[in-house]
Amino acid sequence: MSKMIKPEILAPVDGRQSERALEIQRGTGRLLQRRGFVSLPEMTLKSGRRADLLAINAKGEIWIIEIKSSIADFRADKKWPDYWEFCDRLFFATNEETPPEIFPPEAGLIIADAHGGEVIRDVEPQKLAAARRKALTLRFAQLAASRLHAIHDPGVPTTIEPVKL
Repeated sequence: MSKMIKPEILAPVDGRQSERALEIQRGTGRLLQRRGFVSLPEMTLKSGRRADLLAINAKGEIWIIEIKSSIADFRADKKWPDYWEFCDRLFFATNEETPPEIFPPEAGLIIADAHGGEVIRDVEPQKLAAARRKALTLRFAQLAASRLHAIHDPGVPTTIEPVKL
């Protein structure tokens, strides 16, 4: 008989995310699932920055979604252009209360709440280099498997170290 796994166990929570940001993350994850993507929260990149969500579909297309829960949250972080080196498409995800016009047109825009989300502005893909795509895909698989293992065997130290992609 299988046990039901609580969703909060699946995503690492480091205390930096507000409740609102976690709701946006959840709804964006549901949107990504509907579009054929699987996603991981808080994936560290070569630059040392962590993608709020990194998503991959069956074709190998990689999206990064930067979650911004308020105007202040958006204004506090101007490093988002660096994410383009690590994805085919870059999106911001926010809620209905945050004015969409503050987000730059170079990135796509998702509006989400805890129940789901919608892409309200798409963005043209910028094809990722093949070597970078392979490295990101392998790192994604290792990180996902490591997190799943931690659920099934809690307390065992991970052997997955941060990797420079």
